[in-house]
Amino acid sequence: MATPHIAAENGDFAPDVLMPGDPRRAKRIAETVLEDARLVTEVRGMLGYTGTYRGRPVSVMGSGMGIPSITIYATELYRFFGVERIIRIGTAGGMAPFLNVGDVVIGTAAHTDSDVLRRLVPGANYSAAPDFGLASAAYAAATTAEGTGAVYAGAIFSSDSFYNNEPELRAGLVAHGTLGVEMEAAGLYGVADREGKKALAICSISDLMFRAEELSAAEREQLFDRAVQLGLAAFANA
Repeated sequence: MATPHIAAENGDFAPDVLMPGDPRRAKRIAETVLEDARLVTEVRGMLGYTGTYRGRPVSVMGSGMGIPSITIYATELYRFFGVERIIRIGTAGGMAPFLNVGDVVIGTAAHTDSDVLRRLVPGANYSAAPDFGLASAAYAAATTAEGTGAVYAGAIFSSDSFYNNEPELRAGLVAHGTLGVEMEAAGLYGVADREGKKALAICSISDLMFRAEELSAAEREQLFDRAVQLGLAAFANA
């Protein structure tokens, strides 16, 4: 079955999907982590692959940038291709003063300024949260995962604007314990709830709000490896 944004057949996708934003990162994960990976969709250059990891079928596909983009792909995967669980593997800007670049944040809640989620439950302030089993399994795996940097679990902020210059908003989020800012998690959590499926976001801290420090493009690619391993462990143990 082909949808407007995914050209694949029934059974092409595994029940478990890792979802980075950049389709080139999806390609890298398929080539370096999965075994016998094959390309199953490439509509609009949004690459999707399916292979195995330690004998378990796993797919990986890009989501694009922002809540509108990830909600399109997640909806079609959940609704038409038999996908049950999606874990976003992304980057985030560190908002908490104690974070360092290279740390990993498991998003146990996702605040947002997006109007997309306001339409989910008219008249209520919808709370975007991941599947508890996936989140707890990912956090448990952090104790044995290779790599430098700490792993934290907590709230993140999914912004509709990358170049957001609202210091009062950010200060308020930090004061209420928000760990990082990115652009997709809340949308993914909302779609998973609506479709009766499961989701999680695992974000690597690539830059910081409180001091001028950020990773190069090459360093960001390497940083993904640890988050990928936590995601795969969550799939295996949740």
